Amino acid sequence: MITKYFTKVVVKFNPLDKGGKNGRLFLSQIPPALKGACSIDHELLNATSKNAPIIKVTFKDKKSLETDPTKGSINEIASFFDRHSRQLQFKESIEK
Repeated sequence: MITKYFTKVVVKFNPLDKGGKNGRLFLSQIPPALKGACSIDHELLNATSKNAPIIKVTFKDKKSLETDPTKGSINEIASFFDRHSRQLQFKESIEK
């Protein structure tokens, strides 16, 4: 997963629910070097919580993408965010 262009990450998940594994894996794929430069917010939900599980990423170009961690696998979630990261990577390589 290309995390170089992340500025803010919000992860809300129920650790005992189907999407809990995807939420934990997504957080574990963020490298320690990025954790100082990127704001990371996480919230653990319980079964009675009114909040919906979500993974939301804000990129350096201020675009925000969000997805439901209960839908799909971690590879699908990572590729969803990588699409925009690749666009930013391409723009960066053109500007050099």
